[in-house]
Amino acid sequence: MAAGDGLNSKAQQPINSYIQTQTESTLPSQPQRPASIYHAADRSANQSSPSFISTISTNNDKNKDFDVGEADERGISHVDSRYSRLNRPLLLCAIVAAISSINYGWVIGSINIPSLVIEECSGGPETWTNGFPSCIPMSSTLWGLVVGLTPLGAWAGSMFSGIAADRFGRKRMLMYNNAFYVAGALLSCTATSIAQLSIGRFVSGIGCGVAANVVSTYNSEASTVRSRGFLGGFQQLMILLGVFFSQVVSIGLSDAPLWRVLFAISAAIAIGQTLLLFFIPESPKFLVSKGKLEESQAALQKLRKGLDTSVEFDDLLTTVEASKDDSQPPSPSMWQVVSGKTEIDLRHLVFSALFLMLSQQWSGAKGVMFYSTEVLSETFHLSDEEIKQIPTIAQLLTLGIGGVGALAVIIGMHILDKVGRRSVLIVSSFATTICAALIVVGSQLDIGPMVATAMYLFNFVFQAGAGFIPYLCASELLPYYALGSISGLATSVNCLTLFIVSFIFPILDKAIGAYLFVPFIATNFVTFLFGVFMMPEAKGKSITEVVDEYKGPVRFVAGPFSRRQQPESTGAISDNKAN
Repeated sequence: MAAGDGLNSKAQQPINSYIQTQTESTLPSQPQRPASIYHAADRSANQSSPSFISTISTNNDKNKDFDVGEADERGISHVDSRYSRLNRPLLLCAIVAAISSINYGWVIGSINIPSLVIEECSGGPETWTNGFPSCIPMSSTLWGLVVGLTPLGAWAGSMFSGIAADRFGRKRMLMYNNAFYVAGALLSCTATSIAQLSIGRFVSGIGCGVAANVVSTYNSEASTVRSRGFLGGFQQLMILLGVFFSQVVSIGLSDAPLWRVLFAISAAIAIGQTLLLFFIPESPKFLVSKGKLEESQAALQKLRKGLDTSVEFDDLLTTVEASKDDSQPPSPSMWQVVSGKTEIDLRHLVFSALFLMLSQQWSGAKGVMFYSTEVLSETFHLSDEEIKQIPTIAQLLTLGIGGVGALAVIIGMHILDKVGRRSVLIVSSFATTICAALIVVGSQLDIGPMVATAMYLFNFVFQAGAGFIPYLCASELLPYYALGSISGLATSVNCLTLFIVSFIFPILDKAIGAYLFVPFIATNFVTFLFGVFMMPEAKGKSITEVVDEYKGPVRFVAGPFSRRQQPESTGAISDNKAN
């Protein structure tokens, strides 16, 4: 959720005062600090230099393709921070923030490999040592509920995380959120009953939901224009790395009572991140929204070490100033945006954002992450004795699935801007459909290697496109005034769908066995059809261009049935909002 962009009344006066000071006092006819590329482009020997604010408003579009390096009036070389690529300080800060996403992946991945040991006591009969049982036997339905409570907790966390991040700040909220990870880990690793394990998973899930919103918000607000696409997929990459790391460690910690240590590691990750968070700056945009202008400027400079941040900071000031312009109507409610009752009809774009977040979870990919060990154990017909011999072939194959997923996201992030979102989604969802069909065929023919290979391919082609594109869609398709409310709704849809899939996956496995992936053939094919006929393409387009092209009711926008909206001239208010 991109939240916290409004200003309170106390913050308004410092910003106005700061802008006036910058315009009247610090910007005489001859700049006293290295000029930005805007000043270099528009300077005149017989004219005084314009203020940063006025220069931005008049020259933003025509200079956006300038090189990042340029010399000022004195021949001093400098770099405009807005167009810099991903630098080391920004990357390190993004990594520290994304440790919460790694913990997210750890929470959802750590329960996969030891699942049979915990729920079916496959390591041996239940015994008690020092007051703790070696396993917690339960039915597949109850196990599905225990697993599903994590995404249900994530839904709960996503509901309040935006408001909390607006109040406390992005960095501080990540610190506070680690309390949920620590509490959930302690409850899970000391669980003596199904109820305690369930509560622990739910509490850890709250931490996952908060992380899903706040990490993406922090990285988006800290990123440069050129790094925004990479950092947009960064969160999904970190989640998958967390899954992979948890599965690597699980190989040695799956037996009783070591699976408890596996759950406890989440607390160690949270504590470690809390210490590291003291060394990264708060989001500059959040600090400006609270009127903390000097702190914001210092934070921005820390993220852009060695670069000229003057114009980027002034651009940030004007953006926040515009959000409080009294001439603008109040931000529309969620219902107004969803129902198309805003000045620009956003129904098709809202539908696309919500559909993509829904499709990400109904693909069946998370089912593979949660239950691949159980499915592969059945596929290879492992006996009780073979299951006790850790690591089993099913556990080793599960480890590889996590690694393949992380590699796929890296590849997808590099090709996305070259090929386009729509094309990547079409290919990814169609390939996922084919792989789901191959899993069914292999299961029906009882060919274990074929099922395992198809699972690897399934996870790879999904994560390379359909897995991370939904995290980018809202910020690329929706104007800023609608982004906050719709992002929260989309995250809620995503988490609730994940809860349903996580809960019914083991039930379906017991009920239909070899045909487990038949429903996912259908759902992934629906996503493919959406990509072919309805997916908006945001590659190389500004938010204004996307909104102008795809505004209107839900409809086909590609293919023989497409009904494109004719571009219309929108008013000044609409253009200002869309940007």
